[in-house]
Amino acid sequence: MKSPLRSLALLASTGLLATLSVALPGIAAAAGESMVSVVHGIPGQPVDVYVNGKKTLDNFQPAAVAGPLSLAAGTYDVALTKPGEAATSAILENKSLAVPGGKNLSLVAHLDTGGKPALTAFVNDTAKIAAGKARLVVRHTAAAPAVDVRAGGKPAFPGLTNPKEAMADLPAGTVSADVTLAGTGTVVLGPKDLDLAAGTSTIVYAIGSADAKTLALTAQTIKDLGGAPSSMPTGTGGLAADDTATWWPALSVSGVVLVLLGIVLLFRRRAENQPR
Repeated sequence: MKSPLRSLALLASTGLLATLSVALPGIAAAAGESMVSVVHGIPGQPVDVYVNGKKTLDNFQPAAVAGPLSLAAGTYDVALTKPGEAATSAILENKSLAVPGGKNLSLVAHLDTGGKPALTAFVNDTAKIAAGKARLVVRHTAAAPAVDVRAGGKPAFPGLTNPKEAMADLPAGTVSADVTLAGTGTVVLGPKDLDLAAGTSTIVYAIGSADAKTLALTAQTIKDLGGAPSSMPTGTGGLAADDTATWWPALSVSGVVLVLLGIVLLFRRRAENQPR
């Protein structure tokens, strides 16, 4: 017959295993799939988006951002058509788009430097951001020459060319940004106020065509990237948004309970084995 202490220890062990069994499948799913957002950076042409022959986005408008979609690692056939047309009438297509596992991607339909439609995939940096900071990513996906991106009137990302990107982690807050022709003071986009919230990544795309005077900006935001503060926290500090922060304290408490119960059982067993 089991003693109450043995039963309690078994119950605590079962609870710990249950905690792990809930947490581990989520980690495995994240490792095998990627989150994919789609950005429409071609002005004047709404499209339908097909993935492996199946319509995924209907009448997708220029400057819009859709997703993210969860896709398993593999190779995909992505086709863009005029609204209502079949996938076989694609105006832009990538028949071998490689999606790696466990990544966060943005697939951008845009114009290349020569003004021709192109599909470019970017891997988004989802590394944790230091407390009180935000990540700013700028991507040149417009039919335009090299540009300088300025923050507060000062060059932040000089000489950016299509289809390159630049990024930095900055103090959270509002930044006034504009885009100039590289090496000049000629403003081609902006200024525009960017609200950079702590723990988020703001990705700004320059889209359109300089010759057609359709240059514009569109943006997407990735949230819940805030890291733990470097000093001892005095409140939640936004940690509730971090899954690790949610299950780790419960796991720690379970571990402490198991250790204490193990010590009690050890001393009780020794006491029972002592000669009387």
